[in-house]
Amino acid sequence: MKQRSNRKLAGEVRIIGGEWRGRRVPVVPVEGLRPTGDRIRETLFNWLAPSISGMNCLDLFAGTGVLGLEALSRGAVRACFVEKRTEAATAIEDMLGRLGAAGGRVVQADALRFLEGPAEPFDLVFLDPPFEAAAHGRLCTLLARGWLAEGARVYLEMPAKAALPEMPQGWQLLREKTAGHVRYALVAAGPAR
Repeated sequence: MKQRSNRKLAGEVRIIGGEWRGRRVPVVPVEGLRPTGDRIRETLFNWLAPSISGMNCLDLFAGTGVLGLEALSRGAVRACFVEKRTEAATAIEDMLGRLGAAGGRVVQADALRFLEGPAEPFDLVFLDPPFEAAAHGRLCTLLARGWLAEGARVYLEMPAKAALPEMPQGWQLLREKTAGHVRYALVAAGPAR
């Protein structure tokens, strides 16, 4: 049995729906960590509700992992969490263990380098890089090179004043909203399934 770490926490967020509703997810004190807020997640998962069950998800720039954890809680079968910071990746692994989430796996890697490796198709990608990175366009281009299953969805989160990135050919905006300092959108990467 793994011992709990004495790692200092910067707070916590909660899973808001599904099997693990109400469970608390630790936020480790890592510079730039910005978990997606409850209100935004509630809207996003309302958008995804008809199709989340059975999905294979990729949580790039995972941070706390709350987006991927929320997806697993609501019926996704797999979630791959890509996070380069050791402390944050370890916290996600710990949380997956506490939840008994067999469908989750953590890859400690830089997201851009990860996407430059061998591709595997995902049904849903959470794309929430640090706001200062402003790399959405490049990341979308990399995702279009074999990382997306037919009819895949891509969630984008960026500063409220940022423009949506140029999308690869065939992608179309399904929904978008602004909440406080955050703009977020759901995009269909190719024809809807």
